[in-house]
Amino acid sequence: MTQPPRPLPIVHDDEQVGIHRQRAPQRSAEAQRDRLHHLAPPGTFADAVDAAGQALLARSPRTLQLNLGKLCNQRCHHCHVDAGPERTEVMGDEIVDHALHLLDCQAGFDTLDLTGGAPELHPRFEEIVRRARAADVAVMDRCNLTILTAPRFHHLPRFLADHEVEVVASLPATSSDRTDAQRGDGVFEKSIEALQALNAVGYGQSPRLVLTLVSNPAGAFLPASEAVLEADFKAALKRNHDVDFTRLIALTNMPISRFLDFLDERGTTDKYLRKLVGAFNGATVDGLMCRSTLSVGWDGHLYDCDFNQMLEIPEEHRRSILDLTTVDDIRALSGRRLQTDVHCFGCTAGQGSSCGGAIANSNALAHPSI
Repeated sequence: MTQPPRPLPIVHDDEQVGIHRQRAPQRSAEAQRDRLHHLAPPGTFADAVDAAGQALLARSPRTLQLNLGKLCNQRCHHCHVDAGPERTEVMGDEIVDHALHLLDCQAGFDTLDLTGGAPELHPRFEEIVRRARAADVAVMDRCNLTILTAPRFHHLPRFLADHEVEVVASLPATSSDRTDAQRGDGVFEKSIEALQALNAVGYGQSPRLVLTLVSNPAGAFLPASEAVLEADFKAALKRNHDVDFTRLIALTNMPISRFLDFLDERGTTDKYLRKLVGAFNGATVDGLMCRSTLSVGWDGHLYDCDFNQMLEIPEEHRRSILDLTTVDDIRALSGRRLQTDVHCFGCTAGQGSSCGGAIANSNALAHPSI
Protein backbone atom coordinates (compact mmCIF):
# COMPACT_ATOMS: atom_id res chain seq x y z
CA MET A 1 0.00 0.00 0.00
CA THR A 2 1.28 3.46 -0.87
CA GLN A 3 2.42 5.39 2.18
CA PRO A 4 0.80 8.77 2.82
CA PRO A 5 2.85 11.69 1.58
CA ARG A 6 4.86 13.85 3.92
CA PRO A 7 3.21 17.13 4.95
CA LEU A 8 3.10 19.62 2.11
CA PRO A 9 5.35 22.67 2.30
CA ILE A 10 3.38 25.75 3.18
CA VAL A 11 3.34 28.40 0.48
CA HIS A 12 3.28 31.67 2.36
CA ASP A 13 1.69 34.82 0.94
CA ASP A 14 5.07 36.43 0.26
CA GLU A 15 5.97 33.43 -1.91
CA GLN A 16 2.78 33.49 -3.97
CA VAL A 17 4.25 35.59 -6.73
CA GLY A 18 1.95 36.16 -9.66
CA ILE A 19 -0.79 33.75 -8.64
CA HIS A 20 -4.17 34.15 -10.30
CA ARG A 21 -6.30 33.42 -7.27
CA GLN A 22 -9.69 33.06 -8.96
CA ARG A 23 -10.12 29.54 -10.25
CA ALA A 24 -12.85 27.82 -12.22
CA PRO A 25 -13.09 24.06 -11.66
CA GLN A 26 -11.00 22.20 -14.18
CA ARG A 27 -12.81 19.91 -16.56
CA SER A 28 -12.13 16.25 -15.91
CA ALA A 29 -9.61 14.46 -18.09
CA GLU A 30 -12.48 12.51 -19.65
CA ALA A 31 -14.36 15.72 -20.46
CA GLN A 32 -11.25 17.19 -22.09
CA ARG A 33 -10.76 14.09 -24.22
CA ASP A 34 -14.42 14.16 -25.23
CA ARG A 35 -14.10 17.82 -26.22
CA LEU A 36 -11.17 17.06 -28.54
CA HIS A 37 -12.88 13.95 -29.93
CA HIS A 38 -15.87 16.12 -30.83
CA LEU A 39 -13.55 17.95 -33.22
CA ALA A 40 -11.45 15.04 -34.48
CA PRO A 41 -11.77 11.24 -34.22
CA PRO A 42 -9.43 9.64 -31.66
CA GLY A 43 -7.57 7.69 -34.38
CA THR A 44 -6.68 10.74 -36.44
CA PHE A 45 -3.15 11.06 -35.07
CA ALA A 46 -2.37 7.35 -35.54
CA ASP A 47 -3.59 7.63 -39.14
CA ALA A 48 -1.25 10.57 -39.74
CA VAL A 49 1.72 8.64 -38.35
CA ASP A 50 0.88 5.63 -40.53
CA ALA A 51 0.52 7.83 -43.62
CA ALA A 52 4.00 9.22 -42.96
CA GLY A 53 5.42 5.70 -42.95
CA GLN A 54 6.30 5.92 -39.28
CA ALA A 55 5.58 3.73 -36.26
CA LEU A 56 5.20 4.79 -32.66
CA LEU A 57 6.89 2.14 -30.55
CA ALA A 58 8.86 2.84 -27.42
CA ARG A 59 12.61 2.42 -27.17
CA SER A 60 14.41 1.49 -23.97
CA PRO A 61 13.65 4.37 -21.59
CA ARG A 62 16.59 6.66 -20.93
CA THR A 63 14.76 9.44 -19.09
CA LEU A 64 12.75 8.90 -15.92
CA GLN A 65 10.36 11.80 -15.53
CA LEU A 66 8.85 12.27 -12.08
CA ASN A 67 5.90 14.60 -11.63
CA LEU A 68 6.45 15.36 -7.95
CA GLY A 69 3.02 16.92 -7.52
CA LYS A 70 0.66 19.70 -8.49
CA LEU A 71 1.58 22.16 -5.73
CA CYS A 72 2.94 25.39 -7.21
CA ASN A 73 3.47 28.99 -6.14
CA GLN A 74 2.07 30.21 -9.48
CA ARG A 75 -1.05 29.67 -11.51
CA CYS A 76 -0.27 30.17 -15.20
CA HIS A 77 -2.98 30.62 -17.82
CA HIS A 78 -1.54 27.91 -20.08
CA CYS A 79 -0.64 25.32 -17.42
CA HIS A 80 -1.44 21.80 -18.63
CA VAL A 81 -1.03 20.44 -15.09
CA ASP A 82 -3.63 22.83 -13.57
CA ALA A 83 -1.10 23.40 -10.81
CA GLY A 84 -1.50 25.96 -8.06
CA PRO A 85 -0.94 26.78 -4.37
CA GLU A 86 -4.11 25.03 -3.22
CA ARG A 87 -3.28 21.66 -4.82
CA THR A 88 -2.53 18.87 -2.36
CA GLU A 89 -1.34 16.12 -4.70
CA VAL A 90 2.28 15.21 -3.89
CA MET A 91 4.39 12.14 -4.57
CA GLY A 92 4.54 9.92 -1.48
CA ASP A 93 7.59 8.36 0.11
CA GLU A 94 6.99 4.84 -1.21
CA ILE A 95 6.93 6.11 -4.81
CA VAL A 96 9.99 8.32 -4.32
CA ASP A 97 11.95 5.51 -2.66
CA HIS A 98 11.10 3.07 -5.45
CA ALA A 99 12.09 5.55 -8.16
CA LEU A 100 15.42 6.16 -6.44
CA HIS A 101 15.93 2.39 -6.18
CA LEU A 102 15.52 2.07 -9.95
CA LEU A 103 18.18 4.74 -10.44
CA ASP A 104 20.51 3.03 -7.95
CA CYS A 105 20.21 -0.37 -9.64
CA GLN A 106 21.48 0.94 -12.99
CA ALA A 107 18.28 0.17 -14.87
CA GLY A 108 19.37 2.13 -17.94
CA PHE A 109 18.15 5.61 -17.00
CA ASP A 110 20.73 8.31 -17.63
CA THR A 111 18.50 11.33 -16.91
CA LEU A 112 16.07 12.20 -14.12
CA ASP A 113 13.53 14.84 -15.20
CA LEU A 114 11.87 16.55 -12.20
CA THR A 115 8.67 18.40 -12.88
CA GLY A 116 5.45 19.49 -11.18
CA GLY A 117 3.88 21.93 -10.15
CA ALA A 118 6.97 23.45 -8.71
CA PRO A 119 9.15 20.38 -8.08
CA GLU A 120 11.24 22.33 -5.56
CA LEU A 121 8.23 22.40 -3.22
CA HIS A 122 8.40 18.64 -2.73
CA PRO A 123 9.69 17.92 0.81
CA ARG A 124 12.38 15.57 -0.54
CA PHE A 125 13.45 17.56 -3.60
CA GLU A 126 17.05 18.08 -2.49
CA GLU A 127 17.43 14.49 -1.34
CA ILE A 128 16.14 13.25 -4.71
CA VAL A 129 18.72 15.39 -6.50
CA ARG A 130 21.56 14.17 -4.28
CA ARG A 131 20.62 10.51 -4.66
CA ALA A 132 20.30 10.75 -8.44
CA ARG A 133 23.66 12.47 -8.83
CA ALA A 134 25.28 9.89 -6.53
CA ALA A 135 23.97 7.26 -8.97
CA ASP A 136 25.67 9.17 -11.81
CA VAL A 137 22.33 10.20 -13.31
CA ALA A 138 21.94 13.66 -14.84
CA VAL A 139 19.15 15.76 -13.33
CA MET A 140 16.87 18.32 -14.95
CA ASP A 141 14.86 20.70 -12.77
CA ARG A 142 11.84 22.19 -14.57
CA CYS A 143 11.78 25.44 -12.66
CA ASN A 144 9.30 28.33 -12.82
CA LEU A 145 12.10 30.69 -11.64
CA THR A 146 9.97 32.67 -9.16
CA ILE A 147 10.29 29.87 -6.61
CA LEU A 148 14.01 30.70 -6.37
CA THR A 149 13.20 34.19 -5.12
CA ALA A 150 11.14 33.01 -2.13
CA PRO A 151 13.16 33.51 1.09
CA ARG A 152 13.42 29.85 2.06
CA PHE A 153 14.67 28.89 -1.41
CA HIS A 154 17.43 31.48 -1.79
CA HIS A 155 20.00 28.70 -1.31
CA LEU A 156 18.76 26.67 -4.28
CA PRO A 157 20.83 28.29 -7.08
CA ARG A 158 24.02 27.28 -5.23
CA PHE A 159 22.62 23.83 -4.40
CA LEU A 160 21.67 23.21 -8.04
CA ALA A 161 25.07 24.40 -9.23
CA ASP A 162 26.93 22.22 -6.72
CA HIS A 163 25.12 19.18 -8.13
CA GLU A 164 25.37 20.34 -11.78
CA VAL A 165 21.61 20.18 -12.28
CA GLU A 166 20.33 21.44 -15.62
CA VAL A 167 17.82 24.19 -14.89
CA VAL A 168 15.00 24.26 -17.44
CA ALA A 169 13.27 27.55 -16.75
CA SER A 170 10.00 28.96 -18.06
CA LEU A 171 10.13 32.43 -19.58
CA PRO A 172 7.53 33.13 -22.27
CA ALA A 173 8.96 36.46 -23.42
CA THR A 174 11.64 39.09 -22.81
CA SER A 175 9.06 41.70 -21.84
CA SER A 176 7.11 42.07 -18.61
CA ASP A 177 3.73 42.67 -20.25
CA ARG A 178 3.67 39.42 -22.23
CA THR A 179 5.20 37.34 -19.47
CA ASP A 180 2.95 38.68 -16.72
CA ALA A 181 -0.14 38.30 -18.91
CA GLN A 182 0.55 34.58 -19.19
CA ARG A 183 2.11 33.79 -15.81
CA GLY A 184 0.84 36.43 -13.39
CA ASP A 185 1.56 39.96 -12.16
CA GLY A 186 5.16 40.50 -11.14
CA VAL A 187 6.43 37.20 -12.53
CA PHE A 188 8.78 38.76 -15.09
CA GLU A 189 10.59 40.89 -12.50
CA LYS A 190 10.99 37.91 -10.17
CA SER A 191 12.12 35.72 -13.08
CA ILE A 192 14.90 38.17 -13.96
CA GLU A 193 15.95 38.23 -10.31
CA ALA A 194 16.15 34.44 -10.33
CA LEU A 195 18.08 34.34 -13.61
CA GLN A 196 20.61 36.80 -12.24
CA ALA A 197 21.01 34.62 -9.13
CA LEU A 198 21.63 31.59 -11.35
CA ASN A 199 24.17 33.57 -13.40
CA ALA A 200 25.93 34.55 -10.17
CA VAL A 201 26.74 30.89 -9.43
CA GLY A 202 27.85 30.17 -13.02
CA TYR A 203 24.71 29.10 -14.86
CA GLY A 204 24.66 30.12 -18.51
CA GLN A 205 28.42 30.68 -18.42
CA SER A 206 30.06 27.39 -17.41
CA PRO A 207 29.44 24.53 -19.89
CA ARG A 208 28.75 22.28 -16.88
CA LEU A 209 25.92 24.50 -15.64
CA VAL A 210 23.26 24.44 -18.32
CA LEU A 211 20.51 27.03 -18.11
CA THR A 212 17.75 26.30 -20.61
CA LEU A 213 14.90 28.77 -21.15
CA VAL A 214 11.50 27.58 -22.31
CA SER A 215 9.23 29.85 -24.33
CA ASN A 216 5.70 29.07 -25.45
CA PRO A 217 3.37 31.31 -27.47
CA ALA A 218 0.98 33.61 -25.65
CA GLY A 219 -1.90 32.67 -27.96
CA ALA A 220 -3.31 30.15 -30.42
CA PHE A 221 -0.38 29.97 -32.82
CA LEU A 222 2.75 27.90 -33.34
CA PRO A 223 6.07 29.04 -31.90
CA ALA A 224 8.53 30.86 -34.11
CA SER A 225 11.79 29.28 -35.21
CA GLU A 226 13.68 28.10 -32.17
CA ALA A 227 17.01 29.40 -33.51
CA VAL A 228 15.56 32.85 -34.20
CA LEU A 229 13.88 33.01 -30.79
CA GLU A 230 17.08 32.01 -29.03
CA ALA A 231 19.08 34.74 -30.76
CA ASP A 232 16.42 37.35 -29.95
CA PHE A 233 16.19 36.26 -26.30
CA LYS A 234 19.95 36.25 -25.83
CA ALA A 235 20.33 39.74 -27.26
CA ALA A 236 17.41 41.26 -25.32
CA LEU A 237 18.15 39.66 -21.96
CA LYS A 238 21.85 40.55 -22.14
CA ARG A 239 21.17 44.11 -23.25
CA ASN A 240 18.39 44.90 -20.80
CA HIS A 241 19.20 42.74 -17.76
CA ASP A 242 22.78 41.44 -18.19
CA VAL A 243 21.39 37.87 -18.16
CA ASP A 244 23.08 34.95 -19.91
CA PHE A 245 21.64 31.51 -20.64
CA THR A 246 22.77 28.40 -22.50
CA ARG A 247 19.95 27.62 -24.92
CA LEU A 248 16.27 28.17 -25.58
CA ILE A 249 13.58 25.65 -26.46
CA ALA A 250 10.24 26.58 -27.97
CA LEU A 251 7.14 24.64 -26.93
CA THR A 252 3.79 24.43 -28.67
CA ASN A 253 0.81 24.97 -26.39
CA MET A 254 -1.12 21.74 -25.88
CA PRO A 255 -4.90 22.02 -26.34
CA ILE A 256 -5.58 20.60 -22.87
CA SER A 257 -6.46 21.83 -19.38
CA ARG A 258 -6.25 25.63 -18.94
CA PHE A 259 -5.16 26.28 -22.52
CA LEU A 260 -8.16 24.30 -23.77
CA ASP A 261 -10.35 26.54 -21.60
CA PHE A 262 -8.58 29.57 -23.10
CA LEU A 263 -9.36 28.34 -26.62
CA ASP A 264 -12.97 27.50 -25.84
CA GLU A 265 -13.59 30.88 -24.20
CA ARG A 266 -12.49 32.56 -27.44
CA GLY A 267 -14.20 30.10 -29.77
CA THR A 268 -10.91 29.16 -31.42
CA THR A 269 -10.47 25.52 -30.37
CA ASP A 270 -11.46 24.10 -33.74
CA LYS A 271 -9.27 26.59 -35.61
CA TYR A 272 -6.26 25.84 -33.41
CA LEU A 273 -6.66 22.09 -33.73
CA ARG A 274 -6.88 22.41 -37.51
CA LYS A 275 -3.68 24.43 -37.41
CA LEU A 276 -1.89 21.67 -35.49
CA VAL A 277 -3.21 18.92 -37.78
CA GLY A 278 -2.38 20.88 -40.92
CA ALA A 279 1.19 21.42 -39.70
CA PHE A 280 1.82 17.73 -38.96
CA ASN A 281 5.45 16.93 -39.73
CA GLY A 282 6.24 13.23 -40.06
CA ALA A 283 9.95 13.97 -39.66
CA THR A 284 9.32 14.73 -35.99
CA VAL A 285 7.97 11.29 -35.07
CA ASP A 286 11.33 9.60 -34.62
CA GLY A 287 12.44 12.22 -32.09
CA LEU A 288 9.33 12.42 -29.92
CA MET A 289 10.13 12.39 -26.21
CA CYS A 290 7.69 9.54 -25.59
CA ARG A 291 9.98 7.21 -27.52
CA SER A 292 12.58 7.17 -24.72
CA THR A 293 10.88 8.69 -21.66
CA LEU A 294 8.96 7.02 -18.87
CA SER A 295 6.63 9.48 -17.14
CA VAL A 296 5.57 8.80 -13.55
CA GLY A 297 2.58 10.53 -11.98
CA TRP A 298 2.59 11.80 -8.41
CA ASP A 299 0.63 8.66 -7.46
CA GLY A 300 3.09 6.31 -9.18
CA HIS A 301 1.05 5.47 -12.28
CA LEU A 302 3.04 5.17 -15.51
CA TYR A 303 2.43 7.20 -18.67
CA ASP A 304 4.15 7.64 -22.01
CA CYS A 305 4.44 11.40 -21.49
CA ASP A 306 3.44 14.20 -19.15
CA PHE A 307 0.56 15.28 -21.41
CA ASN A 308 -0.94 11.79 -21.42
CA GLN A 309 -0.57 11.88 -17.67
CA MET A 310 -2.75 14.99 -17.41
CA LEU A 311 -5.36 13.45 -19.72
CA GLU A 312 -5.23 10.20 -17.72
CA ILE A 313 -4.15 8.06 -20.69
CA PRO A 314 -2.02 5.35 -19.03
CA GLU A 315 0.77 3.43 -20.70
CA GLU A 316 -0.22 0.31 -22.59
CA HIS A 317 -0.25 -2.11 -19.64
CA ARG A 318 -1.67 0.36 -17.06
CA ARG A 319 1.10 -0.24 -14.53
CA SER A 320 2.51 1.57 -11.53
CA ILE A 321 6.20 2.22 -11.04
CA LEU A 322 5.89 -0.18 -8.09
CA ASP A 323 5.30 -2.97 -10.64
CA LEU A 324 8.81 -2.43 -12.01
CA THR A 325 11.07 -4.30 -9.64
CA THR A 326 13.98 -5.51 -11.77
CA VAL A 327 16.23 -4.28 -14.55
CA ASP A 328 14.48 -6.77 -16.83
CA ASP A 329 11.14 -5.07 -16.08
CA ILE A 330 12.61 -1.78 -17.34
CA ARG A 331 14.09 -3.39 -20.44
CA ALA A 332 10.72 -4.99 -21.21
CA LEU A 333 9.23 -1.51 -21.64
CA SER A 334 11.02 -1.28 -24.98
CA GLY A 335 8.78 -2.03 -27.95
CA ARG A 336 5.53 -1.28 -26.19
CA ARG A 337 2.86 0.52 -28.22
CA LEU A 338 2.75 4.19 -27.31
CA GLN A 339 -0.66 5.60 -26.47
CA THR A 340 -1.76 8.55 -28.61
CA ASP A 341 -4.75 10.79 -29.08
CA VAL A 342 -5.72 14.02 -30.82
CA HIS A 343 -3.60 16.23 -28.55
CA CYS A 344 -0.43 14.53 -29.87
CA PHE A 345 -0.57 16.78 -32.94
CA GLY A 346 0.82 19.45 -30.62
CA CYS A 347 4.17 17.63 -30.51
CA THR A 348 4.43 17.03 -34.27
CA ALA A 349 3.36 20.40 -35.69
CA GLY A 350 5.94 22.36 -37.68
CA GLN A 351 9.40 22.03 -36.14
CA GLY A 352 7.98 19.70 -33.51
CA SER A 353 7.73 20.30 -29.79
CA SER A 354 9.08 18.20 -26.95
CA CYS A 355 10.49 18.77 -23.50
CA GLY A 356 13.86 18.91 -25.27
CA GLY A 357 12.75 21.51 -27.80
CA ALA A 358 12.33 21.43 -31.57
CA ILE A 359 12.65 18.01 -33.17
CA ALA A 360 12.98 18.63 -36.93
CA ASN A 361 12.86 21.39 -39.51
CA SER A 362 9.50 23.03 -40.10
CA ASN A 363 8.82 21.60 -43.56
CA ALA A 364 5.53 20.06 -42.54
CA LEU A 365 4.12 17.08 -44.36
CA ALA A 366 0.67 17.58 -45.83
CA HIS A 367 -2.19 16.02 -43.93
CA PRO A 368 -5.92 16.18 -44.78
CA SER A 369 -7.86 18.76 -42.80
CA ILE A 370 -10.14 17.41 -40.13
